[in-house]
Amino acid sequence: MCRNIRQLHNFEPPATSAEVQAAALQYVRKVGGASRPSQANQAAYDRAVAAVSAATQDLLDHMVTTAPPKDRQEEAAKARARAQQRYAPSR
Repeated sequence: MCRNIRQLHNFEPPATSAEVQAAALQYVRKVGGASRPSQANQAAYDRAVAAVSAATQDLLDHMVTTAPPKDRQEEAAKARARAQQRYAPSR
């Protein structure tokens, strides 16, 4: 589940609220141990996702770096190259 949580800091353009929400959802699913909570637990999951999203956005808003922002397409290409090498059939 947590493989979908991506680094959100120091990108141009900055992370969207949808990306922050998706990361929070993946985190809560991992900690909660279920990708689809029962109806009895849905409200607790929703509150946790909202709290983690808010904390994540606050963190991103207040982090400082001197490194230049990363390019999303360039980082995605690097990730695809790593995956291709990792999952390529051995010969």
